[in-house]
Amino acid sequence: MTPAPRQPIVLRLLAATPRAGWLALGAFALTALVVVPGLYLFTPPGSPLHVPDHVLTVGGKIMCYAIVAVAMDLIWGYAGILSLGQGLFFALGGYAFGMYLMRGIGRDGVYQSDLPDFMVFLDWKALPWFWRGTDHLAWALALVIGVPALVAVLFGAFAFRSRIKGVYFSIITQALTYAAMLLFFRNETGFGGNNGFTDFKRIAGFSIVAPGTRATLFALTAAALAGTLVLVRFVVTSKYGRVLAAIRDSEERVRFLGYDPLWYKLLAWTLAAVLCAIAGALYVPHVGIINPSEMSPASSIEIAIWVAVGGRGTLLGPVLGAALVNLAKSWFTVAFPQLWVFFLGAIFVLVTLYLPDGVLGLGRRVLRRGVSA
Repeated sequence: MTPAPRQPIVLRLLAATPRAGWLALGAFALTALVVVPGLYLFTPPGSPLHVPDHVLTVGGKIMCYAIVAVAMDLIWGYAGILSLGQGLFFALGGYAFGMYLMRGIGRDGVYQSDLPDFMVFLDWKALPWFWRGTDHLAWALALVIGVPALVAVLFGAFAFRSRIKGVYFSIITQALTYAAMLLFFRNETGFGGNNGFTDFKRIAGFSIVAPGTRATLFALTAAALAGTLVLVRFVVTSKYGRVLAAIRDSEERVRFLGYDPLWYKLLAWTLAAVLCAIAGALYVPHVGIINPSEMSPASSIEIAIWVAVGGRGTLLGPVLGAALVNLAKSWFTVAFPQLWVFFLGAIFVLVTLYLPDGVLGLGRRVLRRGVSA
């Protein structure tokens, strides 16, 4: 018999995704790419329809976190790799793009020097070699992708070839990000030390605080989130994704069947690292700062909590979890700043004990009961 012709990738992706999912993604894209920027730019500040600056900032930041959560779900929910070091890749992407933004300040800094202000303050006489070319946007974008990918490949190849997994893998990823944080805290490394990078002026020649620039950044972040969802959906519904799920369920059985889990896990791990780095690069111009605290172990643990709260092994769940937890954090850190850590821990414990499928799983159960009733 003649084998049936393979469907094009786009048709296979369309067939594997429910219509409701595409409608939701289309509604999100229309809102985030057209409606919100339009209301922000073309309605007067006194209008009830006007979108204020802080909504764009908070919304853009949460969408960056959602990209990280989806990337985390790819390796944890679908491949069974619990990493507690994704904050490292997020920060590396942020630092790589932050270097470009720092070069864009030019002589508008406090010391009116071609060097970044922190280098002048520390009595540096010239740019370090690894800063060369960072005044070009194309090179900065290459660093955003290339540096985290290289770190992920080197670390992942060592860990997966050594068959380190489970809690041991989680511990060494946390140790990796903690070591990187201590390195970036040092002034002599050339990354601003404790203060990091801030006081950005321009991006691609445009004022970073101009309304048009802010709206464009918001739209680009929304496009990146939508693209991440489509890409990860394609990965997990492909043959490669099915092998990843089999590795998650029983790696030894997959190896017995003739597959080498190393390359499957390494590709997913590297892809997740690159997605986190892209999110970090988008995050920096939204919030106007990047410092070593983004590499703290607590930040990486929070990423895992977003996925757990939303529902791992799904795509909408991590987005929902990232939004819910960070909106709660924004309110708690203002109203009850000392209680946020306890509240976050309580959420994680309660979700682990009573909502193993997360908020999304709870919503699905409620809907099923409503339909059956």
